[in-house]
Amino acid sequence: MDLHAITAHSALHAKPSGLVLQYGTAGFRTKAEHLDHVMYRMGLLAVLRSKQTKSTIGVMVTASHNPEEDNGVKLVDPLGEMLAPSWEEHATSLANAEEQDLPGVLMDIIVKAAVDLQQDAFVVIGRDTRLSSEKLSQSVIDGVTVLEGQFHDYGLVTTPQLHYMVYCRNTSGQYGEATVEGYYQKLSKAFMELTKQPFCSEEEYRSLKVDCANGIGALKLKEMEHYISQGLSVQLFNDGTKGKLNHLCGADFVKSHQKPPQGIEMKSNERCCSFDGDADRIVYYYLDVDGHFHLIDGDKIATLISRFLKELLLEIGESLNIGVVQTAYANGSSTRYLEEVMKVPVYCTKTGVKHLHHKAQEFDIGVYFEANGHGTVLFSKAAETKIRQLAKELEDEKRKAAAKTLENILDLFNQTAGDAISDMLVIEAILTLKDLTIQQWDALYTDLPNRQLKVKVADRQVISTTDAERQVVTPPGLQEAISDLVKKHKLSRAFVRPSGTEDIVRVYAEADSQENADSLARAVSLAVFELAGGVGEAP
Repeated sequence: MDLHAITAHSALHAKPSGLVLQYGTAGFRTKAEHLDHVMYRMGLLAVLRSKQTKSTIGVMVTASHNPEEDNGVKLVDPLGEMLAPSWEEHATSLANAEEQDLPGVLMDIIVKAAVDLQQDAFVVIGRDTRLSSEKLSQSVIDGVTVLEGQFHDYGLVTTPQLHYMVYCRNTSGQYGEATVEGYYQKLSKAFMELTKQPFCSEEEYRSLKVDCANGIGALKLKEMEHYISQGLSVQLFNDGTKGKLNHLCGADFVKSHQKPPQGIEMKSNERCCSFDGDADRIVYYYLDVDGHFHLIDGDKIATLISRFLKELLLEIGESLNIGVVQTAYANGSSTRYLEEVMKVPVYCTKTGVKHLHHKAQEFDIGVYFEANGHGTVLFSKAAETKIRQLAKELEDEKRKAAAKTLENILDLFNQTAGDAISDMLVIEAILTLKDLTIQQWDALYTDLPNRQLKVKVADRQVISTTDAERQVVTPPGLQEAISDLVKKHKLSRAFVRPSGTEDIVRVYAEADSQENADSLARAVSLAVFELAGGVGEAP
């Protein structure tokens, strides 16, 4: 390892003095102009991680649903999953090291993680459509090459596509071919198999309007269109030809503002969906005949999918265990519907995809979606083997068809991460197979009215929580105050949790009416302000 070359190259990617960044669930994210040094250093780190795991590692340059002027970077571990927590710490210390300390911090990581520097390294790189992304991905490549790592630059890809590439390369192509073409072929083959089944209505040529958030999803969906055109016609809006990335459009905008994106023409009862900027989240929505907007978020997506999987398992007569993983933000109605009507076990974890993903791995079939539309379904290795065996060997025609459907669903899901394209195809296949309209899907249960608010505090660390963030531990008296306020309303609950990035506390409340949910959210916000050191104007 040539420390002199590393230092010399680092000077070309100088760190702004005093800048401190934290590697979180989403990697690093900030204004694009502050990221050059981080990208170079993540190139270095990816090589070390690759040497340590003897595997291909991914580096994705994106800031997902953030504004266009931001950017970010995250590393992808060998099985397409998020970076291991101990390496998140290495990433943070490496990104924040002052120039003169860089060689020492690198050596420290090499020793702590027992990295064999003689081992070969291979890194794959992808980027989104932001103007800053190409130059920043060059800085990653600079970091990889100075440590003599090999690399392949996939250029413009969605975040889930890069996760897919990493997994394919580390399973010697067993999961699929590690090309964009291979990704399209794998997903489209499973989708076309599903939608050509005899009990799908051929008459109604299915069409879907897709808001692509003016991001990478538009480019990739355009490339994929001809693979799936016989089963689904997609009309793309906010395709990046004129609008700004994530501006007044995309899954995050639609979910948080509870209204359609700009730039999409909606007629009543038409199915529409929105991706986010890097195409790893999806939400559906429609206008009813009275022109009212209806959002179908991650909770309802998880419900549709779990219900379908449970029916297939009953049809096959196979007792694979299925579990749904949610966060405290999941609407209470969805939890009740799954547990009481569908008899599917539901588990709650802390907010953040890595917690959901980890819990979902405990089941034969683990379904997880955050309310924001980020999620997927994970099949254990044993479950996958069993399903493929049943699809091949069952003699009863009905049971065999159900097993074959389940096998195609398994192939259609991106097992590595939430993937808007993959999730969209699964949803469209299920709606076709069950002959469901978007209104019928929406009517599975009625969401309880809810409200989310933020409270500014002097120090977010005064608040600590337990029970998957549903109960407050400190400061004393706050949980008692929340519990007393909740008792005043029907079907109500509320929780508070500190933000992971800024000194604010997030408040969630739901109740039997919007008026009561709003009133509860305001009262809980006031309790937080008074008991947890609120600053500025009282809520």
